[in-house]
Amino acid sequence: MAPQTTIPQISSVVGAEHVLIEPELIISYVTDWTGRYSGDALAVVRPGNADEVAQVIRICAASGVSVVPQGGNTGLVGGSIPNQESNSVVLSLTRLDSLGDIDAVTGQVTCGAGVTLAQLQRHAHAAGWEFGVDLAARDSATIGGMVATNAGGIHVVGNGMMRKQVLGLEAVLANGEVIRSMSGLAKNNTGYDLTQLLCGSEGTLGVITEVALQLVRPRETELVLAGCESVQQAVEIASGFTGKLAAAELIDRAGIECVSRVTGIAVPFSTRFHLLIEIVGDIDFAQLESLEHATLAMDARDRENFWALRERITEAAAVEAAGVSHKLDISVPLSELDSIYRDISSLLLQPEVRNVVLFGHLMDGNFHVSFVTDTDDETLDIAILELVAARGGSISAEHGVGHMKPEYLHLSRSGAEIAAMRGIKGALDPAGILNPGVLLPQD
Repeated sequence: MAPQTTIPQISSVVGAEHVLIEPELIISYVTDWTGRYSGDALAVVRPGNADEVAQVIRICAASGVSVVPQGGNTGLVGGSIPNQESNSVVLSLTRLDSLGDIDAVTGQVTCGAGVTLAQLQRHAHAAGWEFGVDLAARDSATIGGMVATNAGGIHVVGNGMMRKQVLGLEAVLANGEVIRSMSGLAKNNTGYDLTQLLCGSEGTLGVITEVALQLVRPRETELVLAGCESVQQAVEIASGFTGKLAAAELIDRAGIECVSRVTGIAVPFSTRFHLLIEIVGDIDFAQLESLEHATLAMDARDRENFWALRERITEAAAVEAAGVSHKLDISVPLSELDSIYRDISSLLLQPEVRNVVLFGHLMDGNFHVSFVTDTDDETLDIAILELVAARGGSISAEHGVGHMKPEYLHLSRSGAEIAAMRGIKGALDPAGILNPGVLLPQD
């Protein structure tokens, strides 16, 4: 247990009003979005700058208290939730919300870890720029959390994942030291790239406090919703726009009907799948007319409704779910996408399984698998992950490993790779105080 002086010491650094200890106040910080993962904490601490983060970490390290960094708590694998042991604090970074001026020439901007994606998008738009990553949880997801998990989203096919937008960062290590690389240099071959090492590290190597990001210029796009009868047909349709794709999102029948029931938005086609394609530049109408089922968004309302059919799936599924929600995030080579969809669908045709929805980022080879059961039995989850591994896929395409998948990491990473990751963790956090239980399997 932590010394009785730990919380008073932390309070003297960040202010007592930014240290939450009452159970009714910390409950939302120690329970993840799905409600499936929850833990306990001595306190929720809300520092206001990197220096306060460093001081808090030094206090915790000296007291043997674990630190769980948290952004918007929008994750689906429990990665920013403490485990059941109570000797930890949740380090909520939402007060680190500074936004710097945008460089008019380079499109570079610095922002605090607690800035939400929506705030950054508005900031960029006002200056004539865009941010290359977008996802449905934009109003809550924070930039620090998105870097820590290497977030993906709907525009990966056009702009790449979060790490591709990151030019540098500031972070506090487990010993309380601050590393900072915020120059935005295009070329800097001076040793290990610590910035990229921290991208996707899920708060296990350091606490990200500020990020330097590259923005992109806005592009005119057209939005097409097409109906198709198989995943393979959807891939063939989308591949016809290779080089012009900003997004390619696939929704199965169950998912789109679920969204329609919850939102009232009409389902355009009676096909088994709906494919949402965002195309950069002018549309080739001859190509569009060659599709049996396709409609073009004609105005802002059409665009909003088309995107809602995709982006509100998780929300709609949660509204209708009664039981334990299972949410998997897998990727396979495009050549395996059609068969993995069929195999997963067949596997989930069981009486104890309901609310089955598969959707995702088609040309990234990424499906999100959502279903509900009455119990927390992970037998089906494991079976799906093993199917994916057998096809050379990843058990986590973009959500991270969190508390959900460490014991299955071997399905996507070799023993040598896991050993190397342990070595890095041991070097940067020898006492193991940063986000314990996340990402790496327990010894």
